[in-house]
Amino acid sequence: MPTISDPDVVYAGQQVTVPGGQPERHDPSQDSEHGDEESSPQPASPAAQKPGGNTGDAPSPAPSHTAAPAPASSAPSSRNSGPAEQPEQDQGDASAAASAMPRPSISTSPSASAEPSGSGASSPAAAASEAPASAPAGSPLSLRTVLGTGALLAAAVTGALALRRTLQRHRRRPSEKIAIAPETSTAEAQLAAAAEPSGATRLDVALRTLAHQLPVEGDAAELPPLRAARLGARALEVLPEDLAREPQAPFVSGQGGWWVLPADAVLLDEEGAREVPAPYPGLVTIGSTEAGDLLLLNLAQVPAVLLDGNPVHITEVCTSLALELGMSPWASDVEVVTIGFGEDLPQLLPTARIAHMRQATHALRDLSERLLEAHQMPETQHQPYLLLCASALDADLAWEFADVIDKAGTVPVTLVAPERTAAAPFPAAEVLNASLGEPQQLDYAGTEITVQRLEHAAYLQITTALKVSRQPAHPAEGPWQEVPDGPDSRRQPQRLAPEEPTAPTSDTATRPSPAEAADRSAEVFPALLAASADPAGLRLLPTAGVPAEAEEDPGTGTTTAPTPAAPETDGGENSGEEGTAQEVEESEAHDLHAPEIRILGPVEVAGVDSTGHGPRIVRLAALLYFRPGRSADVLCAHMDPVSPWSASTLNARLQGLRRSLGSDPAGNPDVPRRSSGDDPYRLSPSVRCDWTRFLQLAERALPLGPAGLPDLERALALVRGRPFRGRPLPWAEPYQQEMITRIIDVTHTVAAYRTRTGPHHDLSTARQAIATGLDVDDAAELLYRDWMRIEAVAGNRQGLHTAVTRVQQVNRALDCSPELATEQLINDLLNGSSAAARI
Repeated sequence: MPTISDPDVVYAGQQVTVPGGQPERHDPSQDSEHGDEESSPQPASPAAQKPGGNTGDAPSPAPSHTAAPAPASSAPSSRNSGPAEQPEQDQGDASAAASAMPRPSISTSPSASAEPSGSGASSPAAAASEAPASAPAGSPLSLRTVLGTGALLAAAVTGALALRRTLQRHRRRPSEKIAIAPETSTAEAQLAAAAEPSGATRLDVALRTLAHQLPVEGDAAELPPLRAARLGARALEVLPEDLAREPQAPFVSGQGGWWVLPADAVLLDEEGAREVPAPYPGLVTIGSTEAGDLLLLNLAQVPAVLLDGNPVHITEVCTSLALELGMSPWASDVEVVTIGFGEDLPQLLPTARIAHMRQATHALRDLSERLLEAHQMPETQHQPYLLLCASALDADLAWEFADVIDKAGTVPVTLVAPERTAAAPFPAAEVLNASLGEPQQLDYAGTEITVQRLEHAAYLQITTALKVSRQPAHPAEGPWQEVPDGPDSRRQPQRLAPEEPTAPTSDTATRPSPAEAADRSAEVFPALLAASADPAGLRLLPTAGVPAEAEEDPGTGTTTAPTPAAPETDGGENSGEEGTAQEVEESEAHDLHAPEIRILGPVEVAGVDSTGHGPRIVRLAALLYFRPGRSADVLCAHMDPVSPWSASTLNARLQGLRRSLGSDPAGNPDVPRRSSGDDPYRLSPSVRCDWTRFLQLAERALPLGPAGLPDLERALALVRGRPFRGRPLPWAEPYQQEMITRIIDVTHTVAAYRTRTGPHHDLSTARQAIATGLDVDDAAELLYRDWMRIEAVAGNRQGLHTAVTRVQQVNRALDCSPELATEQLINDLLNGSSAAARI
């Protein structure tokens, strides 16, 4: 953006600093709402103060931070506000990505409104859980810097935690709760809020497209060597080793020798890009420019990078490099060796790229063995080998490293080490000051950067969360002990219906290809529809609009819940189930006119708009419901961990929520006003939540066995997708994990009961339940086993193959082996052993 040269001409996007002015920390749009909110007791500017009305929903001074404040970013302040407050978008729920993934449990109380104990315990975050869909080349990214890290490192850390929690859910037994801290740590919350996995996806796809489109010379295409990449909010650039080289598609010429990715560049889709080997696995964020862009250095292109400064800061730089490389979507072939730090990383990260050596001599020996291996196995020659050494090297040892690296040949070897002992052996190496918190020159990329380093305190919180994610699951308690653990061995085995004599004998003849299976699962598991013997008979569970638990009877003035249509069965009566459901309705006394917060899917509150400030207001409502009684500064930090809300913003949103929810029949507001600074922030007890309702239904039904199926199915009817769907705020991470596991447990229970022979047998309803559960967690291997049993009992061999193909794809995406129970079931069902299809 050009500087302002004419005081009469100002362009959109240019920034003006007013001397003495205090920049708004967050949400400048609040100014349009201040007029209808109670004012804070603290002095405020005239523009942010409301005349009259002084009950005060926020304490006097604007909240500082309960969390450690984020260090000043080198990016302009405009990058640090706004993006976290954009209306919520469904980012998608990819189970695959090592580039960014999903979460566990907390309260065993029937009511989710119960507040978990513990204050700022270290815990894991959202996921981010979840990998957002890649952004188009021209869409803006939110590249905020927190805790000394950029958005790609934040995405790597968040992705590691998300993937760990996915694997926790993947391997737990039915009814168990995965281990997770009751509250998200400050570091995890801030990193999750700053994570930008779509930036990594954009860069990855662009570079794989470049490699895919290279002209082939001889037997292979020659990749143009790259020095660096620069990722901005809208622009993506790469710097070739030869600055005079003509750009390769999809890039075009830029300034200073950089190649620029145009906004309208034609790129491979993500599926197609994954088929192309990552061309530049050594790219890693080294820092950020003064404009706030991330600068990635291609470490595989240089023999050494030397670090000057405080040893603690050198370790923080090395830690940031190791963590990002350990989870980068393009660094799967990189070997990273840590020396003097990171001894726990090989066990904590869900990838196997990092090795720790106690001494530098051990690393030198391992490097020599790696070069010998490359000589004997030429196909591994181009896999980078990166040595990250945080401790000072012995002078003689530094010379030995230089000698071995000089003779590495085609194996890219790079040493990152303290400068004071390695400067002489590597005279041409780039030297960066790890302690300098301001821009410094990076000659190799021809730009100034502020070096990235992950603060040690944040690293400790992250490793604590990763350690918790490796703990065994908690055993079931209370009604959840009644969740069926596996097939009922008392039933007689049922064999898969034999194929027609004219059908091919090979399984592959009827098995869908991986591409076909992927196409079927592109939506909400349409493979389940295709697998049904009678697709028209698969009734979809109600998920929207009228609450499934009840509706008003206008004739009598009483409330009764609609009883779901009795599922079709192969025989028997449902009178026992209907009687149970009737008892349930008679025992319920809910105020159906009270507001309801719905979080079992996209977060919604009846009466709150989905545009403007609506998404912020519904998130605030969910926070007040699940964590009542918190102070203003805690609420402000929870609503945006990177740039906490100001007191006036909180006041404005509370007033908007109060207006939207209204009052109960007695005239009491559903968002009570606070008469003093000591009064808690809370919602009225009459406010309802679909999650609380889900628990009530499930925990009442589970002890009843199959007789509780109506309640279990009504609980599943409340589920509209993944809880807190989209990109949830980090505080919700523990709740989201518990919700996912409980929904999977209920889904498994319904499928198990409906697949058994007897009066409750209904394969169509069982498939409906599986479709609902897989929409919440498409990596739940337990549900794939249920799905396979359903198709085996139905005699649907094609449906069975579809389920098998899908679970195999999920495990490949997670880079893990299927559970032994899954392998055994697949073998039994496909080979028709006597144990097959036991229900």
